[in-house]
Amino acid sequence: MNKARAQRIALSIQQELGEMLQRDVKDPRIGFVSITHVDLSRDLSVAKVYVSHLGNAEEAQASLAGLKSATPFLRGEVARRLHLRLAPQLDFRLDTSIVESMHIQDILKTLPDQQS
Repeated sequence: MNKARAQRIALSIQQELGEMLQRDVKDPRIGFVSITHVDLSRDLSVAKVYVSHLGNAEEAQASLAGLKSATPFLRGEVARRLHLRLAPQLDFRLDTSIVESMHIQDILKTLPDQQS
């Protein structure tokens, strides 16, 4: 599979999943999640979907559980909307990069200002 095509499909999957989570999925456990990135295997069989969640760790785990229970619906809809013959297996993972970057910014703010 062409790497560029896999990247285009991954971006389309990210957009479709984001739209479906806003409009179609009604599971209250999911809460406010954002799809930050999708890594798609070259053979299009597995999509690692990275999500960020605003809230504490307990709410984030509940959101992941809600996403995992909605996976069969989301997988079928992705295949249907993107006209894929085989739907990729969706593997939802928590993206902690935003929280980590905020933590680093807080640390940098506490450092004394070095002007020379």
